Amino acid sequence: MIAVSAQPTRPYSAARTARLALWVFLLANLVIVELMLSTPATAAHNTLTSVGRFFGLHLAFLMALQLLLIARLPFLDRRIGMDRLTTWHRWTGFTLFWLVLLHPTFVLLGYARLDRISFLGEIPNLAKQMPVLLGMIAAGLVVVVAALSVRLARRRLSYETWHAVHLLVYAVVALGIVHQIYEGSAFKSNILTQVYWWGLWAFALGALLTGRLFVPLVRNARHRLRVAAVVPETDDVVSVYLTGQDLGRLEARAGQFFLWRFLGHNRWWQVNPFSLSAAPDGHALRLTAKGIGETSAGLRRLPIGTRVYAEGPYGAFTAAQRVTGKTLLIAGGIGITPIRALLEDDQLPGDIVVLYRVRDRAEAVLLGELTNLAQIRGARLDLLTGPTDERNRPFSPEALLARVPDIVERDVFVCGPARMTDAVRRSLRELEVPAAQQHAETFRLAS
Repeated sequence: MIAVSAQPTRPYSAARTARLALWVFLLANLVIVELMLSTPATAAHNTLTSVGRFFGLHLAFLMALQLLLIARLPFLDRRIGMDRLTTWHRWTGFTLFWLVLLHPTFVLLGYARLDRISFLGEIPNLAKQMPVLLGMIAAGLVVVVAALSVRLARRRLSYETWHAVHLLVYAVVALGIVHQIYEGSAFKSNILTQVYWWGLWAFALGALLTGRLFVPLVRNARHRLRVAAVVPETDDVVSVYLTGQDLGRLEARAGQFFLWRFLGHNRWWQVNPFSLSAAPDGHALRLTAKGIGETSAGLRRLPIGTRVYAEGPYGAFTAAQRVTGKTLLIAGGIGITPIRALLEDDQLPGDIVVLYRVRDRAEAVLLGELTNLAQIRGARLDLLTGPTDERNRPFSPEALLARVPDIVERDVFVCGPARMTDAVRRSLRELEVPAAQQHAETFRLAS
C-alpha cells in the first residue's frame, strides 16, 4: 500500500440522493413483484411452469427498469451521469439475457410434461398461440442484441451499426407487452395487481418517451442548431461550431456531451456522441471529433448551414460534481475535449493540474488552447508522451503520486480510451482517493 495524506470528508451529494431514489424504487417494486407471485396461476401448471412464471415476472420487471435507465431523464442524468446509468443498464441487460433463456426453457419443460411430449415437440405446439410466438420472437431478438454487445463482437462493429442494432430493443418491448397482456397470469385475476403492473409500465414508457422524444423535440424546436463553421485541427480531427437561438436556455455545461444528428449528412437513425470541447457561452457550441466512425470521419465535409438535431446535454462529468477545493484533470487522446472545456469553466477551483497523455506531441489536439487556458487559470499542464510499457507507466499509482503528491485531496476528472481510464481508476483506488472524488467519462461517450 502506498502512503498518502489523510482523506477529506466525503460529503452528501445530489448523486447519492438520485442513487438512493433508484434503489428505493427497485427494492419497493421487487417486494411487490414477490407478492404478485402468490397469486394463483389461471392456467394448468406444475412446478416447472411455476419456476418459469417466476423468471418471466422478474424478466418483465427488469425490462421496465431498463426503460427507466435508458430514458435519459434530466433528473437522473445530471446527478448520476449517462456513463454510470449505461453501466447499470449493461449489467441489468446481462441479467435480463439469462432470464430470457430461463423463462421459456422452464415453461416449455413444464408444458412438455403436462402434454406428455418432448421438449422440442412442445416448441411448435406452443408457437401455435400468437402471444407465445411473439414472446419467442422477442426472446430471439434479445439473444441477437446480446450477442452483438459482447466485447469481441462490439470491436468489429462501427458505432453506427451497433447503435442501429440496439434499436431492435424497441421491437422487443412492443412484443413483450403484447405477450404480457395475453399471458400475464400473475395479475389477470386481481384488479389491484393489474393497476400496479400497467401503472409501472406506463411510468417506464412515459419516462422513455419524455427523455428520448419529447424533451429533444422541444429543445430542437426552440434552439434550431446549425453548423456555423468547420475547422480542421489535425489531419484526422475536426472542430464543428454550432449556432442557434436562445442557447443560454439550453443549460449546457462544460464536460457534457450531446448525441448529434447532422441532417442530410448521415442517416436519420445514426447518432454520434461528441463532447463539447469549449465551455458553452450562450451564443455558440463547439464539438471536436476524431475521424473514427463513418459519421465522425465525414464531419470536415459538412456544409455551412447544415441543420443539426441534438439530444442533450447529457452527463454528470461537470464541475458541479466536485467535492474538494482542488482538481486534477486527466485526458488521453481525443478524450481531451471535455477536459479542455472543464479547464475553461470558472466553477473549477484555482488549484488545477492537467495531465494530457498522447503518443507524441503532434497528436496533442488543442494543445495551444490548453496552454493558453492553463496560463490564464494558473494551472499546471503536463504533456505525457511516449509508448506505454513497463518502463513508462504514467498512470501507475507511483507515477501519479509522484506527479501529484496531494492527489487524495483533489477531485479527479478522467476521460480517454477505456483501457487508460480503467488504469487510472485502479490507481486511484490503490491510492485511496475517495470514490466521491472520482469522475470518469469513457472514450465511447466522450468522443
